[in-house]
Parts: sequence; structure tokens; C-alpha cells
Amino acid sequence: MKPQPRFTLTATTIDAPDAHELARFYRDLLGWPVRKEEPGWVEIAPSDGGAGLSFQTEPHFARPRWPSTRSEQQMMMHLDIEVNDLSAAVEHALALGARLADFQPQDDVRVLCDPAGHPFCLFVRTEPRT
Repeated sequence: MKPQPRFTLTATTIDAPDAHELARFYRDLLGWPVRKEEPGWVEIAPSDGGAGLSFQTEPHFARPRWPSTRSEQQMMMHLDIEVNDLSAAVEHALALGARLADFQPQDDVRVLCDPAGHPFCLFVRTEPRT
């Protein structure tokens, strides 16, 4: 039997009307440096390695809708971001240009939308990692 090839997730790519603008938001939110930058494309990643985020300019970008509806662009994915202080993290994200989503499905998680409209969740881990 042939061994399975190795797969390594290096980044999640997020479409945006302006890759540089959205990358700047997440760079400031996460504190990650820019790994690569070129016209219409930016990569950021944690300094200590690991998977990062890439942003590409999409000229036909349609803002996702949260919560979803049948008549508008649905959210295809979202980022879950662990924080150590939920209220301070929400305040920081709002100061950078995020918007608090109208619908909040959980008391211990905050759903926000980035400047391009992508929903993301901030949460404090309450149980130990396994």
C-alpha cells in the first residue's frame, strides 16, 4: 500500500475587495507580521511559525451575510479566535474597524464582522485543551 502523502496547512485565504486593507485589519488584530506582500495579495503569519492568513483582492467580491439568508451571499467559513479577555478583545476589534454582529448565538462568544463583512468569533477557552 502506498503511504499517504504529507499535507501541511500553511494558510487560509480570504477574498476581499482590497487585500491590503483587510490584511492590515487582521495584522493589527492578531499582531502578526506580514510574510509576503504583492499587488492584490498579502500573507500574514505568527512570528513563531504555523499556519497564517492570506488575503487576495477579488474584484467581484460580495459581502457575506450573517446570519445567512437564502437571498444573499452566505458565509462560507469563519475564523474562531481565542482571546484571554473577551470584552477587551471586542473593544480592540471594534477600534480597528470591526462591527459587532446583530445576532449573537452564544453568551460566551462574540460574533463580529471584519471591514469586508466576514464574520469571525472571539472566545475565551473555558475548558483545558486536549
